[in-house]
Amino acid sequence: MAKTRPNILLIMADQLAPQFLPAYGHPVVKTPHLDGLCEDAVIFDAAYCNAPLCAPARYTLMSGRQPSHIGAWDNAAEFAAEIPTFAHHLAAAGYRTCLSGKMHFCGPDQLHGFEDRLTTDVYPADFSWTPDWDDPQRRLDYYHTMDVVREAGPCLRSAYLDFDDEVTFAATRYLFDLARGGDERPFCLVAAYIHPHDPYINRPEYWDLYNDDAIDPPAIPAAAAPRDVHSERLIQAMGMDDPWPSEATVRRARRAYYASTSYIDAQVGALMRALNEAGFADDTVVLFTSDHGDMLGERGLWFKMSWFEHSARVPLIVRAPGTFAPRRVASAVSHVDLMATLAEIANDGAPFGATPTEGRSLLPHLSGRDGHDEVIGEYFGEGTVEPLFMIRRGTRKFVTAAEDPPQLYDLAADPHEMANLAENPNHAAEVEAFRAEAASRWDASALKERVLESQRRRHFIAPIQRAQGRSWDYTPPADGTRTYIRNHLSIAEIERRSRFPTV
Repeated sequence: MAKTRPNILLIMADQLAPQFLPAYGHPVVKTPHLDGLCEDAVIFDAAYCNAPLCAPARYTLMSGRQPSHIGAWDNAAEFAAEIPTFAHHLAAAGYRTCLSGKMHFCGPDQLHGFEDRLTTDVYPADFSWTPDWDDPQRRLDYYHTMDVVREAGPCLRSAYLDFDDEVTFAATRYLFDLARGGDERPFCLVAAYIHPHDPYINRPEYWDLYNDDAIDPPAIPAAAAPRDVHSERLIQAMGMDDPWPSEATVRRARRAYYASTSYIDAQVGALMRALNEAGFADDTVVLFTSDHGDMLGERGLWFKMSWFEHSARVPLIVRAPGTFAPRRVASAVSHVDLMATLAEIANDGAPFGATPTEGRSLLPHLSGRDGHDEVIGEYFGEGTVEPLFMIRRGTRKFVTAAEDPPQLYDLAADPHEMANLAENPNHAAEVEAFRAEAASRWDASALKERVLESQRRRHFIAPIQRAQGRSWDYTPPADGTRTYIRNHLSIAEIERRSRFPTV
């Protein structure tokens, strides 16, 4: 690493599959700012989330712990305040830490080690979005529906556009506030967006970047996809076949998703421009990722919640000119590795709090040396009624649940996961070895009971909390007495201090 500790800028999209980025080979989507970032970056070609759902994925990224070790079951599971995060570790190492945007923290702690938080979250922080494994046929009011696919198209404003515009404004102003201020500490700024998450809508200037004829259809349409048990559950839970969307509907939804991806690219451009203008570009490690992917019609599936590649893989791009030479990394890595990586980048020699971590630093991969090639994943959310596990090692991906037939894929020979090798007797020994490993890693029965107990508690508490008007939703602090032009200093002095660069 460099002789001084660099700043860190982590940019997160939501539900952005790497397969829909030019940097990963997509021929249609337009992302000029991300393309520019990639020119001198390390690009990970097999990066994964550790849970294909928003909150569990983010808790894992923040903590370096697998979901089952921190109770990160679903989108309404509390993220306990006692769990150290990379924000805690960087703060302990002398960093100023800041969050602008979404992190889907549920529970009363809405900071988790961030010294500053500039915006509220886009989603509620209470227990209302709790799945119900006791009644898996009940479709809860917060579940995804296919309305967002059927109603895809351009719009002028939306709640998500309001949110993400604020994220960029707050983050860029924060960078200039740092440049104008006297704080000499290195900073870690996280700018976390909700796009291109459904609903599949965005502004006309991004919609008009594309035309229907250029939109590529799913590589594996619903009619051609082998159907596994978990996919059938997702189809029924979300009504994906009620009825199946037409080709024109699928094309329109994908066009809107591409538009939202270009919108995210514009936010990346704004952040990079501010980083450069504020004078931080040469001393900042920039990371770009997403919490999980989006099936976007592949195999007839939408959204996330499965271990197929479009749902589980994420973009991971790391730019540190002069420190990490541009390269592509083929090894399988995951979000659980980021806390150890950021701590090492920060030259933090402190142990990981009073708790272990399942993550392994990506510094060997970033530096061109051999690193690990393994991802472990756990899923406990909507669309399943028991723990669903994934092991990716080398080119093999194994997916298992106690009551489901196992799945084994060779991603090198079969990147679209069409041939389940677990159904082939020639691979029986390999399947049995993976089964034995899964059994040694996880007590699936005990984990199911823990999930059910947590769900029952939260289903009991949530309506009481609502009836009492209680909320953990974050309200950013604001001091209007010292904002813009006030009387705490002379107007000339206020104007002078607000200028950047100084006159």
